[in-house]
Amino acid sequence: MSENVSEFILENGIVTICRKIYGEDLLNLSKALFDGGIKLIEVTFDQSDLECAKKTSEAIAMLSHHFGDTLLVGAGTVLTKEQVLTAYKAGAKYIISPNVDEEVIQYTKELGLVSIPGAMTPSEIVSAKKYGADIVKVFPAGYLGLNYVKDIKGPISHIPLLAAGGIKEENIKQYKDAGYAGFGISGRLTDKQVIGDKDFGEFTKRASAFVKAICD
Repeated sequence: MSENVSEFILENGIVTICRKIYGEDLLNLSKALFDGGIKLIEVTFDQSDLECAKKTSEAIAMLSHHFGDTLLVGAGTVLTKEQVLTAYKAGAKYIISPNVDEEVIQYTKELGLVSIPGAMTPSEIVSAKKYGADIVKVFPAGYLGLNYVKDIKGPISHIPLLAAGGIKEENIKQYKDAGYAGFGISGRLTDKQVIGDKDFGEFTKRASAFVKAICD
């Protein structure tokens, strides 16, 4: 199952990072993004919120129930085994973390989920793969720039990398051409002002622009 999910992630390429968005807003946002061609949603654990486990699990369960296997939902900012288990029980298909934690990665794999830990240096990336990661998130990709990934892809071309941080419609194709296999995107696809205005059609337009950019 995890191999199929990993392939689905790499095939579709764009994971929308939904942070502090729940309930009807999250459902409407996800519908709009799906209409624009995006089929991967990450619901993050807000570590500053004491109720983050409840809110995140309810959000994952809601989206999983609504979309089934047409849109795959994962959990983000996962820091502990307990959060891995919470996400798993809610229906998450993949686990994304901001760091390389051997225990979290291995427990994720034990549960049959796809592991996407966050790393920056070549040593961290290789260690993540050694522990069992399927894909490694490089953050902050925008700050590190295009030359960085071009350089590190030389010796570690066998590890699929997902770029997060600073990716926009205008530059996503450049980052793909530089060597990234996937992208984690928040700002443009989760704009709080647009959500507040209930202008969800705008997100469909933005999603379509992102998808078109990496398909051209």
